[in-house]
Amino acid sequence: MPDRVEVSGLQVAAELHAFVRDEALPGSGLEEQAFWDGVAAILADLAPRNRALLARREELQGQLDAWHVDHPGPVTDPAVYEAMLRDIGYLVDEPETFSIATAGVDVEVATQAGPQLVVPVLNARFAANAANARWGSLYDALYGTDVVPEGDGRERGTSYNPRRGGEVIARARAFLDEHFPLAGGSHADAQGYAVVDGALWVALAGGGTGLADPAQYIGHRGDPTAPEGVLLVHHGLHVEIQVDRDHVIGRDDAAGVKDLLLEAAVSTIMDLEDSIAAVDAADKVAAYRNWLLLNRGTLSVEMVKGGRTSTRTLAPDREYDGPDGPVVLPGRSLLFIRQVGHLMTTDAVLDEHGAEVPEGILDAVVTALCSLVDLQGRGTLRNSRTGAMYAVKPKMHGPEEVAFTDDLFARVEDLLGLGRGTVKLGIMDEERRTSANLAACIHAARGRVAFINTGFLDRTGDEMRTSTLGGPMVRKAAMKAEPWIQAYEERSVDIGLACGLGGRAQIGKGMWAMPDEMAAMLEQKVGHPRAGASCAWVPSPTAATLHALHYHQVDVAARQQELAVRHDAGGSGLARLLTVPYGDPTSWSEDDRLAEIENNLQGILGYVKRWVDDGVGCSKVPDIHGTELMEDRATCRISSQHVANWLHHGVVTVDQVEAALRRMADVVDEQQAGPDYEPMGPSYDGEAFAAARELVLEGLRQPSGYTEPILHRRRRARKAQEQGQEPRG
Repeated sequence: MPDRVEVSGLQVAAELHAFVRDEALPGSGLEEQAFWDGVAAILADLAPRNRALLARREELQGQLDAWHVDHPGPVTDPAVYEAMLRDIGYLVDEPETFSIATAGVDVEVATQAGPQLVVPVLNARFAANAANARWGSLYDALYGTDVVPEGDGRERGTSYNPRRGGEVIARARAFLDEHFPLAGGSHADAQGYAVVDGALWVALAGGGTGLADPAQYIGHRGDPTAPEGVLLVHHGLHVEIQVDRDHVIGRDDAAGVKDLLLEAAVSTIMDLEDSIAAVDAADKVAAYRNWLLLNRGTLSVEMVKGGRTSTRTLAPDREYDGPDGPVVLPGRSLLFIRQVGHLMTTDAVLDEHGAEVPEGILDAVVTALCSLVDLQGRGTLRNSRTGAMYAVKPKMHGPEEVAFTDDLFARVEDLLGLGRGTVKLGIMDEERRTSANLAACIHAARGRVAFINTGFLDRTGDEMRTSTLGGPMVRKAAMKAEPWIQAYEERSVDIGLACGLGGRAQIGKGMWAMPDEMAAMLEQKVGHPRAGASCAWVPSPTAATLHALHYHQVDVAARQQELAVRHDAGGSGLARLLTVPYGDPTSWSEDDRLAEIENNLQGILGYVKRWVDDGVGCSKVPDIHGTELMEDRATCRISSQHVANWLHHGVVTVDQVEAALRRMADVVDEQQAGPDYEPMGPSYDGEAFAAARELVLEGLRQPSGYTEPILHRRRRARKAQEQGQEPRG
């Protein structure tokens, strides 16, 4: 157990108490005792409501379970099913037409469409890289990925390949021609760039020309007659043509161009939730500290590469000379913080009865306290230019839970002396009761909503658990073709636009889960801006740079105007959303069934092994075929609920699952083998294997099918073993 400090009737872990006292509070103008008194009051008032909301979840799930037991198989009468959902309070009436009233929103959220990164804030290196991913090299992104095929002499190799580089340059020039066309000629024939009388001038063999749209020129760096950089804008995103005739690339380029620097990750979600493994006070404080340093603008990380040590710091803003004076653009991504949901509790603070407090309440208080340095303008680099904090709240079930979060944020604002609505809310539309009542959820926090996002992974896990007793679910690969998920993705955009988010808040889409498959991403992920999403998640800075190309291809604001007339307040859209994805086991062979559970179990084991043993909450995990996929608790939730569902309905047996767990543990042991790796086999008695087994065999007993209770308990036991302590429950 951690050492504790008694304050305001609370028992606060010593490391958290010291962090607040020595790092977060100084300079804020807040007195330590008054702060903790306020925290205690918030917990006293809101923790019981938090518990009541969780009890309501369980009550509704019990009613749904009972209905599905009485009505097994596919839902044959959708009207009767919907009437039941309304009768138990699962579905609520839609609010009257309204628009959100959120004010003081940064342009990155309100009007600037672009890629969005999600990274574990517990990892300082990832956090720094993501913050700096506001700008990315197009040359590097093309050259270093599979976007440029490696055949026909274009291999990457260990040294620069001029043939591969030539294709990169050709693609970059084609990008300029498509989105920044010249009045005459092509960027491919440019022999130099200059700024003449406040306009861009491009030298060509036969003379010179300007931009077809001169307003696309924003500014330059260096001597206007031979600039080091030329700044352009298209669809609200900036591109810098970088010129250096002494550079290894620029010296062989007729115009001296060494690279195109693209504005890429416009915003980033620093994650306290699914992508980290924070199970105790020490973990929480480490994550809070990184968030504080990001808000100060002082986060730095020592990097060792090739035997050399360097320090990575946060990028400064970018300065240019514009036609009408200086132009300053943000050098860093606008940062959000994703807090945990309402379910989990934390030992970082114990209440007056010695019980752990709701972790989501603690996150709301401490992350806002850490954001004060930015809100009060005391940092060395600014995050929000409007004095806003952006907090994403995951895993909320329905409008009552959103209203609770709105009240919680209001109490935090009062505690910290912030104006109402300073803390903006991002609603993760990732639970079935939220997506079925999305307009009511937005309405419940209409004064602070600045973001909605479809989290199709958790949404799939909740889809399974909500209706699991009615029948076996379709095979996992078939889920994306089901009517509910298509309705889900469309309705989220439609409802967001109908509630006034267009031009005032972000409407987002989910993650590209294959970080090494960039050619496929470049081909497919353009569907997100075409769907009207103003942001969509990517797994890396390189992916952000490539995904930025899609926002040049698609004018999201114009696309949203086209879609604004499509909103279906109820009717067919809701009916499709409520279509339960039951499958037909008679169509699955024995080989199909075993392959399905092996695929699920291998993914669970590969992810859980790193989570429990190493405290890694999100990582690239090879699937059963060796393809590396981004895995987090949401993907683990899907896989564990899928196997649990098939077990419950006898599609597979416990003996088959037990045997497959051991086979797949051997596969994972081989995939992850290394000098410090502790294999799960042949004893299969470690905490990681036990966690994976429990997630499946006890999956239907987990609240909403979430993985956190089991993972946290097993990770705590593992840490206790490493420290020679008795494990806690």
